Amino acid sequence: MFRHIVLFTWSAEATDDQKATVAAELGKLTGVIPELRALALGSDAGISAGNHDFALVADFDDVDGYTVYRDHPRHQAVIAEHIKPILAGRAAVQLQL
Repeated sequence: MFRHIVLFTWSAEATDDQKATVAAELGKLTGVIPELRALALGSDAGISAGNHDFALVADFDDVDGYTVYRDHPRHQAVIAEHIKPILAGRAAVQLQL
């Protein structure tokens, strides 16, 4: 299995509606990209200061499945239309499980 983990920090101007739309649009990708085997996402619980605001964990059978997801036009549209406009910071890692 191959795992992709992304942490986002939203801009101060990001609205609750924009943040909710990011989650909703990312969640729809499971029905669009068959290579995406599992997806967990959500806002930080707010327990520890300094955390990122939002996390995504996506699982794939292999690296090839991840690259299909990474480059998929629908995924790229979510990034361009909903994530980038409110993004202040991002961290990511991919790992083989």
